[in-house]
Amino acid sequence: MLSVKLIGLALAGITIAVDVTKNPALVASLTTSAQQLDRLAQLPHDSDWLFDFEAQTNYNFAPGSVVNANAATWPATVDNELTMAIINLGPCSMLPPHFHPRASNYVVSISGNTTTYMIEENGARIVTQNLTPMKMTIFPRGSIHTMVNNDCTNSQLVSALSSTDTGTSNLVNGLSALPQNVLEAAFGGPGQVLSFNKIPDVGTGAIHGTKECMKACGLN
Repeated sequence: MLSVKLIGLALAGITIAVDVTKNPALVASLTTSAQQLDRLAQLPHDSDWLFDFEAQTNYNFAPGSVVNANAATWPATVDNELTMAIINLGPCSMLPPHFHPRASNYVVSISGNTTTYMIEENGARIVTQNLTPMKMTIFPRGSIHTMVNNDCTNSQLVSALSSTDTGTSNLVNGLSALPQNVLEAAFGGPGQVLSFNKIPDVGTGAIHGTKECMKACGLN
């Protein structure tokens, strides 16, 4: 158990993992080009139009990852208004509750059994789905959502987002930006205790999931 006062210490030193723009000068030039022919001239090779998800350094299932093909990682997407992502969830792994401030999110299951939870705003109900292969759900722009692998095997999903600059904000990690007295008040007043043993770093997107699943699968 971790008191609200200790949240700041638990989060201290965390580095938030985000997509790093691989070629800022090219992306800036593509963004400001007057017409598509100008952009095509700056992407002259067939290799400029191919993205290999498995070749990305953050592609993994331990505990998992979100690999984005967007303006930062693949300049060919500039002005095409879409991010494609592969979501890898190792056994019992999950994506922690988060939202995308600039994109709606369509998610299709490729393998495994993934439970999703989504809530849009105050007063809205929680929408729960169990995604097995070829089933799909949507998380509207700004909605809080999370995805949980229920099984002892890997899950993989394809994610399409309606922007090349979606933004991702993990809710628990974001608490570190709030003053401690404000955070205490939000959780019911001074001395309140939260059921957080450890707040994971954002890392490559995924974290270890529920203790019940971890125990059932014999995972530490």
